[in-house]
Amino acid sequence: MTDSDMQKYADLMMEVKNRISSIDFLLTRKGHALFKATTIESVALQMRKVLELIAFGSLVANKQKYSAAYEKFASHWNARLMLRDLETVNPDFYPQPMIEVPTSDPKAVHQLKERQPDYLTEDEFEKVYEKCGALLHASNPYGSQVDYAYYVKCLPQWRNQILNLLNNHKIKLVGETIFYLVHMKEERDEKVHFYKFGPMPPQ
Repeated sequence: MTDSDMQKYADLMMEVKNRISSIDFLLTRKGHALFKATTIESVALQMRKVLELIAFGSLVANKQKYSAAYEKFASHWNARLMLRDLETVNPDFYPQPMIEVPTSDPKAVHQLKERQPDYLTEDEFEKVYEKCGALLHASNPYGSQVDYAYYVKCLPQWRNQILNLLNNHKIKLVGETIFYLVHMKEERDEKVHFYKFGPMPPQ
C-alpha cells in the first residue's frame, strides 16, 4: 500500500471534522433546526455518521473489504455486530488515542504514550451508536417517550469523548504491517496530517 491509501483515511477524518463542526454549531446554539427536538435529533444523526466513519475508516484502502463489510452492516444496523465483524476483518480497526511527550532521545522528538481513558472506548461506542439511532425514528405515542433532557446532557459529553479519541491517534489499515499516527489538527493548518511508523510494536 502507498501513502495515497492512507490519504483516503485522512479524507474520511476531514469529513469527521466537518460533521463535528456541524454538531458544534447546533450544540452551542449558534444554529438550530427550528425546534428543540429536531435540533437534538440533527446532532444525533451527525454523531451517528461520525461513528460509522470511525468504524469503517481502517478498511477504506481496500475497496473490496470495505464494500463487503459495509454491505453486511447495512443489513443489520447493530453496533455490536458491526464492531465484531470489523474486528474479524481488521483486529486493529479501532483508533488508539495517543499523547506525545518530550523525550531526551536525540533521535526522537516525542515519545508516544497511550492516552488515559477519557475517550470513547469500543464499549461506549456501542452505547452511543444505539442511543443516537433511537432518535432516528418516530416515537410510538403509546410507548415510552424520548427523554430529550438526557440527550441535552449526554451529547456534549459524547462529542468530547470522540474528540479525545481522534485528536492524536494511531491507526492500522487493513492488510498493513505498519501503523500511522494521525493529527486531526496542527498549528500550521486545519488539515488532517499523518505520519508513517512501523512495524506495529507489540501490545
